[in-house]
Amino acid sequence: MKFTLSWLKEFLDTNASVDEISARLTALGLEVEHVIDRSVQLAPFKVAEILEACPHPDATKLQVCRVNNGSETLQIVCGAPNARAGIKVILAPIGTTIPAHGLVIKASKIRGVDSHGMLCSAKELMVGDDESGIIELPSNAIPGAPYVTLAGLDDPVFEIAITPNRGDCLGVYGIARDLAASGLGTLKKLILPQVTVDSSKTISVTINTANCSIFTCRSFVGVTNCPSPDWMQKYLKAIGVKPISALVDITNYIAFTYGRPLHVYDQALLDGSVTIRESKEGEVFHALNGNRYTLSEGLTVVADHSKILALGGVIGSSDSSCSRTSTTILLESALFDPAAVAKAGRALQIDSDSRYRFERHTDEDFVETGLELASALILSICGGEAGTIISVGKTEPQRSIQFSMDKIATLGGLTVDEEKLHTILTALGFTLHGNHLTIPSWRHDIDCEAAIVEEVLRVIGYDALPLLPLPAAAQSTLPILSAQQRRIATSRRLLATRGLTETVTYSFMPTDKAVLFGGGSAALRLENPISVDLESMRPSLLPNLLDAANRNHARSFFDLALFEIGPEFFGNIPGEQRLMMSGIRTGKTAAKSYYHDARDIDVFDVKADCFALLAESGVPTDRVTINRGAPSWYHPGRSGVISLGGKNILAYFGEIHPVIQKTFDLKNPVYAFEIIASAMPVSKPKQGRKPAPDFSDFQATTRDFAFIVNNDVPVETLLRSARAADKELITNVALFDIYRGKGVDEDKKSVAISVTLQSKTRTLTDEDIEIACGKIVVDVMKATNGILRG
Repeated sequence: MKFTLSWLKEFLDTNASVDEISARLTALGLEVEHVIDRSVQLAPFKVAEILEACPHPDATKLQVCRVNNGSETLQIVCGAPNARAGIKVILAPIGTTIPAHGLVIKASKIRGVDSHGMLCSAKELMVGDDESGIIELPSNAIPGAPYVTLAGLDDPVFEIAITPNRGDCLGVYGIARDLAASGLGTLKKLILPQVTVDSSKTISVTINTANCSIFTCRSFVGVTNCPSPDWMQKYLKAIGVKPISALVDITNYIAFTYGRPLHVYDQALLDGSVTIRESKEGEVFHALNGNRYTLSEGLTVVADHSKILALGGVIGSSDSSCSRTSTTILLESALFDPAAVAKAGRALQIDSDSRYRFERHTDEDFVETGLELASALILSICGGEAGTIISVGKTEPQRSIQFSMDKIATLGGLTVDEEKLHTILTALGFTLHGNHLTIPSWRHDIDCEAAIVEEVLRVIGYDALPLLPLPAAAQSTLPILSAQQRRIATSRRLLATRGLTETVTYSFMPTDKAVLFGGGSAALRLENPISVDLESMRPSLLPNLLDAANRNHARSFFDLALFEIGPEFFGNIPGEQRLMMSGIRTGKTAAKSYYHDARDIDVFDVKADCFALLAESGVPTDRVTINRGAPSWYHPGRSGVISLGGKNILAYFGEIHPVIQKTFDLKNPVYAFEIIASAMPVSKPKQGRKPAPDFSDFQATTRDFAFIVNNDVPVETLLRSARAADKELITNVALFDIYRGKGVDEDKKSVAISVTLQSKTRTLTDEDIEIACGKIVVDVMKATNGILRG
């Protein structure tokens, strides 16, 4: 939101400086982003008159000018084609810095002729884009006078950031009201004009949609759509709005002054009565921005019998726009639903000042007032006669809440006497009767006592809050972090130590990719996506990780190890999501080196990641089982499901399915893991010091076994049965070979394992070892229906 100091003072009686106003606005929550004071930069530039312009003796495109600066006559060499005797121009004296490029003007010789200054173009002064010649000033300009005063550029421009809840401050009047409430001046009383009705011209209006609650309009006849007055053009130009014509400029002026969007139609172009309705599929709309739009069903439009006149609250139509020849017009002031305006604007990608204000709520009680203010301006500037106001719809009753004064102290920590509280709330537009508080129509964001407390505190100033020490923290036996928070932190560190790089991706993704991972349902579609290709909530972390791998592959980074910890979604209500720890690996285990070999990543690397994470999270990995049945995005023969107790699924791991790999345009196989963090058992926080490792002082011994089992027998079944054969003596079981070939039937495989035996209480005898080995053979053969290989 931009405005000038003089514009603000039209409604605020204050002697505060620019710096004081800026500081108070920021303290009120209306953060000042920029203050542009052109008078400082352009102060050295003066009005001058060219008395004589003669050709340069040594350059055909230059002229030697004698210039009167009000106190003396200077010789200046100028190359502008429009430099001639008798015109008033802008002089940059010696020592002046040119705003456009920072050139400092010095006395110099140009092609052998002395020059003592510079005559400036609009682009050089950054007051326009014209660089074809020097600026020509009005003939009544006085040589020596400051240019900024003549051009009206001595008015500082404020630019403030407006939060979405403060639509009331999208007009200069609302900003003045806030400043007055804070004590920085007095708000001038808004005087409503008395518009005389001289014309019988009228029109019929009907509302056929809930997206427009109020529609008021008034006809004018005999108007002259002339240029708007200088004072209005000055305000609009200062904030970057280009003056067009009186009728358009008046609607812009009312919008930026009072936050009240208006629209004006050429009534001669209207076909019958006006209806506010919802669009039909395929209707065509020719907007004022020069574009042609095909509308979808359900957008709010203003229409006559044959065409659409405006997209309600967003933009008007060129088919009904006013021109310089318009003499009969229809002025509109309406109240459109913010959500409906936002829907239409986003659907057609149209931004406008009107849309910006309606989306943030406009004052419903100012609809007719804004129409009256604009009507008075039209009659005074454009002449003509006004008809009666046509008003359709109704306003909502004024809102009110119960408010207790002690909330200022209990919620805000500040004691405010009743008289001061009443003064502040009254200045902000509230009406207080005992504990009953009526909310002004322009504050849609106020709906509870806490919001009232915030209003009072921001007006008084948060720096007025007393500085008090925090109370001593009570002793608590509760841990600072929850088990889940500790698990996430330790998991991040663990995965980083294992060579994976953490990523943070959007929780959204394209629907076509979400479908591949079990998502893409209507319940997970976003109504207002931040991008057309981010319209679905992610059903898995893997798609975004695979996209990251694709981007890295495109830049020749093929050896990747990425992970992310975050939620995935399978429903649109609270609780229908779960926390996941997911990662991918692809390429080589290490870069090429003289000192070591690098191998291709395989499924066992991601399996090891899973087991490392589970162990770090306190899951007893000796009790988990691995089975087939991983989700469809994994390779069916190179993946697994890790579960605890056979039912509680903890993780998936394996090679990404070739179809998925191709979809993401990945050339090398990708291996992934997904750990369901929310499914892991919660471990209690460990108290005291970590216990010392329980090592045995007695010698360990190792025995190797080879079993012939069916090809479909999982190796994990064999390993698990071997571990369970003697839990006291068997400390480790490891796979070291799988053989298929000569000497082994085609439907069989030979699985070789190494078993470590060690006691914590004694040295094992040959008999102890033989008994343990016998148990291993029996248990493995029983579990796998295999035989011991001879």
